[in-house]
Amino acid sequence: MIVVTGATGNVGRPLTQALAKAGEQVTAVSRHAVAMPDGVRHVTADLAEPASLTPALDGAKALFLLLSGDLHAPEARPADIIGLAAASGVRRVVLLSSQGVATRPLGPSRVAMRAVEDALRESGLDWAVLRPGGFASNALAWAESIRTQGTVAAPFGDVGVPVIDPADIAEVAAACLLDDRHAGGVYELTGPEVITPRQQAEAIAAALGSPVRFHELTRDEAKATMTRFVPAELADDTLDIISAPNPAELRISPDVERVLGRAPRPFDDWVARNIAVFR
Repeated sequence: MIVVTGATGNVGRPLTQALAKAGEQVTAVSRHAVAMPDGVRHVTADLAEPASLTPALDGAKALFLLLSGDLHAPEARPADIIGLAAASGVRRVVLLSSQGVATRPLGPSRVAMRAVEDALRESGLDWAVLRPGGFASNALAWAESIRTQGTVAAPFGDVGVPVIDPADIAEVAAACLLDDRHAGGVYELTGPEVITPRQQAEAIAAALGSPVRFHELTRDEAKATMTRFVPAELADDTLDIISAPNPAELRISPDVERVLGRAPRPFDDWVARNIAVFR
């Protein structure tokens, strides 16, 4: 049995579906009860309280660990989850980390994630670490303003990074969970091309067949919006990257193709699959 945390999110949902389709027994973990595919067990847990994950880990052979905001919650002890997994008999953990652990190692959120990576390496378990850059699905934050005003508001409109489709992250995670060849792998995951926020808005407009205006936010305006959803330190670390990506953050990584045998999907593909949310 494989446990997927963050199972209702942009990575966890397609990962859960892929593992179930492959015939694996899956336990999906999220904070709230939600509908799951047939045959998928669901457990509610809050990763900021590692002990709440205990029922989900009973009988598990592998764990996909997505910490997200739980990494930064008050009193959070994310490394305890790894110890709990080992004590529960889990043999393999695939950790969704961040590209910034390597490219911006001194950022506060990256220091915290590096500590989790180190705890995993020292755990004695089989492991793999996934380090994606920016997500194509971050464009979902624009859905309401596009639907109601035909507008995208974002900072640094002409500064791009190679955003990755979360479905590609999910496929790489599934491979790492199921295939022994990926044990000990650290994979940097990017899309196939650098794309700016303005270009993303243009891609959405083209798919809609209607214009979308672009309004450029200041850094302070963007941070005020972001901190409604994420801790301030994570907002600052993210804004540092998207305002002035360094050469490592602009690099197109070969790792998706190395694992999956195909190139990563471009942003246009993600838009085509998700265009309904912008209508």
